[in-house]
Amino acid sequence: MAAYKDLIGQKITKVTSNPGEPKTGQMWYNSTDGKLKGLGIIEAWSSASPTGRATQGGYYGSIGTSTSSLALVGTPGNSSPLETEEWNGTGWSTSDNMAPYSGIDGNMTPQGGASGTVTSALYSGGEQYTGNTSNKAQEYDGSSWTAISNTPITIGYNVGIGTSSSTSITAGGYKSDYSFINNTLDWSGSSWTAGGTLSTARWAASGGGTESAAWFSGGKTGSYPGTSSTGTENYNGTAWSTGDALNTARWLSGGTGPQTAAIVIGERPSPGPGRGGNTEVYNGTAWAETADLSTARVQFSGTGGTSSGAFVGGGSVPPNTTATEEFNSSTNAITAAAWASGGALNTARNNLSGAGTQTLGLVFGGFPSNNETEEYNGSTWSEQNNLNTGRGSGTGFGIQTAAVMTGGHNAQTTTENYDGSSWTNSGALSTGRRYLAGAGTQTAGLGFGGYAPPSSAGLTATEEYGGSSWTSGGALSPSTFASAGCGTQTAALKMGGAGSGSPGPTAGTNTQEYDGSSWTTGGAMISANKSNQGAGTQTAALTFGGNTTDTQTLGYDGTSFSTRPSMATGRTYFAGFGTQTAALACADNPAATTVEEFTGETETGNIADFTTS
Repeated sequence: MAAYKDLIGQKITKVTSNPGEPKTGQMWYNSTDGKLKGLGIIEAWSSASPTGRATQGGYYGSIGTSTSSLALVGTPGNSSPLETEEWNGTGWSTSDNMAPYSGIDGNMTPQGGASGTVTSALYSGGEQYTGNTSNKAQEYDGSSWTAISNTPITIGYNVGIGTSSSTSITAGGYKSDYSFINNTLDWSGSSWTAGGTLSTARWAASGGGTESAAWFSGGKTGSYPGTSSTGTENYNGTAWSTGDALNTARWLSGGTGPQTAAIVIGERPSPGPGRGGNTEVYNGTAWAETADLSTARVQFSGTGGTSSGAFVGGGSVPPNTTATEEFNSSTNAITAAAWASGGALNTARNNLSGAGTQTLGLVFGGFPSNNETEEYNGSTWSEQNNLNTGRGSGTGFGIQTAAVMTGGHNAQTTTENYDGSSWTNSGALSTGRRYLAGAGTQTAGLGFGGYAPPSSAGLTATEEYGGSSWTSGGALSPSTFASAGCGTQTAALKMGGAGSGSPGPTAGTNTQEYDGSSWTTGGAMISANKSNQGAGTQTAALTFGGNTTDTQTLGYDGTSFSTRPSMATGRTYFAGFGTQTAALACADNPAATTVEEFTGETETGNIADFTTS
């Protein structure tokens, strides 16, 4: 047997403490603990950002990888088209819906087969309602769906397998008369041809791999509704052969990965109702049980490319869910992004403003205690000197030791600077307003939007702050108030907000980016919102809370929005600030003291003890 040094290239080192960033394969002897240590493999599911909509229907097969995938959402019997959401490895964003069809199929139907990638996907078959299967098919190019030639037979609950829209197959399923299918259909990019025949006809199975190296497992066999199966078959591009049986009979499961690194996820147990979270991994020869899903489900969107990097989104629990989970088999322990309770404010309030970071935060103003100031150290709040002019509905920006508050109810122009101890009056806004947004620092700040009672129309006015006075900047388009703001004076971001009309002005999805002189339109928010808050920068932002989606959290990458884990408590007319991976949400309406902290996903090496026995 080769020595450790020959395999790794170095000896086992004796240390008194574990290395800060150990490398895969590295081992060391910790003399303090008296133990041999290294990085251990973890197989586990962790929570991730939710889908934009509670989903059911989904599809059978997988599209893309663990960092770039699609979810197709539809409900049997619903005449609306299948909705598309894209996964970027961190969150979900909306994309183009499938093109509708006329005739007996109505619109595109759920329960079909899907395969390929985010820029080259294929979807075929499906079932609009019980016993009404489809022969329709479409391709996705990364932005839109296009109808292609019909499949030779009507088919539903079929499994799509392949790495692009032109190198894919669909296998199994059932017809409108409930006869189970053992057909394999191969799509060349221009036409469908017959492939090898499954040895066992079945529907609602799972599968993965490529058109010349595929696998197909589980599902229902026999006569409708059938019996859950453990059977696996492997495909070489021409013929199917028997593979190793699953440990658990299942149907309506998800699956992904190549023949040598596959995974089957979730189940509809048989016999009996319910949902299962059972997960198995496949090495091409044998299936092995591994960690179960935290949320048992079926009929979800599941993909990932390999067994070590799979994920699922949505599905039927019941009811339908937005929950997303990621599966990882690695030497890293993953802590999912999440909101958690923070230290409570000393004074309950709403319509307050804030500035700073998650560990050096500041809140001020609000109702009913409109001049209170509190500082946060990451765990507790402490009372500080009051504002000179008490008010709510203004905006704040800067850091804990150099913050600004400006504007407020009754269309105030008042501006104050905070130095870490006390507030000092500064230059007034040119346009008095309330519910404006802000960004930047005490010496290079920005105030924009808002409205000036008695008018309820949103404003376009933007003003730039130099530390002592305001000057006019580029106008917003369209006008807005009660929007979220973040970033800097030369790279600011406005997210959502309302236009005009009172009471209850309409919320919007509009996003605008400021370059120091003018505003331009950015990527639209997934959901219309107002009275939301923002944190981060123009290219790495977070927005959360608000009147219309009060728990929803979205991330922005400078181009588009995607979902993040939701807040535990829905909030509006509150303060929010920080960064995209470390934000604070403070207070609520009615007046409250509750605080939540957002922490982005982290990975750390899983240091484990090793023995020779």
